[in-house]
Amino acid sequence: MEAIAGLLFNLASVIIAAVVILTMILPSAVRILKEYERGVMFRLGRLQGVKGPGIILMIPLVDRIVRVDLRTVTMDVPPQEVITRDNVPVKVNAVVYFRIMDPANAVVEVENFVAATSLIAQTTLRSILGQSDLDELLAQREKINALLQKIIDEQTDPWGVKVSIVEVKDVEIPQGMQRAMARQAEAERERRAKVINAEGEFQAAEKLGMAADIISRKPAALQLRFLQSLVDVAAERNSTIIFPVPIDLLRPFLRAYEEGESKDKG
Repeated sequence: MEAIAGLLFNLASVIIAAVVILTMILPSAVRILKEYERGVMFRLGRLQGVKGPGIILMIPLVDRIVRVDLRTVTMDVPPQEVITRDNVPVKVNAVVYFRIMDPANAVVEVENFVAATSLIAQTTLRSILGQSDLDELLAQREKINALLQKIIDEQTDPWGVKVSIVEVKDVEIPQGMQRAMARQAEAERERRAKVINAEGEFQAAEKLGMAADIISRKPAALQLRFLQSLVDVAAERNSTIIFPVPIDLLRPFLRAYEEGESKDKG
């Protein structure tokens, strides 16, 4: 009985030891990667490839895995002091959207791809905006965004990083320059108002000239216009107004009167 008891005790000890060892080893031997994650596996320091998603089995103390998130990262570029090509100091910040396309290169080729992308974005932002005029920076924002995206993406491509969008958010202009731009805009509006007024005067004079030509060819039109003016003035003012009447308007009545007098005498 004592031998059996000792055997059972030893067996239980082995089972307990095995359970303890498995409990300690299992977490380091199994990894679960989500749908948007990939694992870059190293075995004794050598790259073994990209694993995931799902359950990944590893050899404890031999394999090491580095998780990489494949979702799009939104990164704010800190405000940068920039002097434009026309010597205007401005402060500009931007936002960069990028994602990992090659997890192995993102881990092997660069120490910290997020910090490296941020630094590349800052230096490129200063370089490109320093080659642009203030008017281009304000009016051609889409063109500058496309140029920034192209240059940053070319520099981060060896790291397996794809830069999809770069947007210049805010352009802070000095107060003195803002006042100068306001005066310029006001002068431009006044210029446009004067041009529009001059064009209106020219068109009105042109139409009046055409009307004068028509009236000069048809005297009856002048008489009708004169009568229309009388009606308009009488409708607006309740007072006695004396208008000189052209003799041409009275000639038909005078002729009829003279003809009637001659008939009576005859």
